[in-house]
Amino acid sequence: MPLPNPEPGLVISYAYLWHREHRAGQEEGRKDRPGVIVLAVEREADGEINVTVLPITHSAPVDPGSAVEIPLPVKRHLGLDDDRSWIVVAEGNEFLWPGYDLRKLPNSDRYDYGFLPPRFFNQVVKAFVACHKAGRRRVASRE
Repeated sequence: MPLPNPEPGLVISYAYLWHREHRAGQEEGRKDRPGVIVLAVEREADGEINVTVLPITHSAPVDPGSAVEIPLPVKRHLGLDDDRSWIVVAEGNEFLWPGYDLRKLPNSDRYDYGFLPPRFFNQVVKAFVACHKAGRRRVASRE
């Protein structure tokens, strides 16, 4: 299957590098996980698309404002497990699409799980913007 277009709201399989790992000098994420494309911006200079991905994790956030819990119906829509999960809005990875860390889903030729429903994606974007405005957003550049 061809690569999907990098559109906001698309949930991809990605080797996410946590900010703490990036600060420690790691260059590769330790495991593949779902991540949500929250921004996709075409660079005027060369037409490349710069993408920002937010990680999805089973770990409950210490700071409730740093993540948005994914409702079970949304998880089922995406084909994810039924365990509680959160989209971390306080950190992300930036990279040029498709980058080296995009991964195929297990036992599949797809790279994505599908799109978050628009209403829920808007909730994620609001929380992401709130973190950015509060100066609490950390981004690891993966270029």
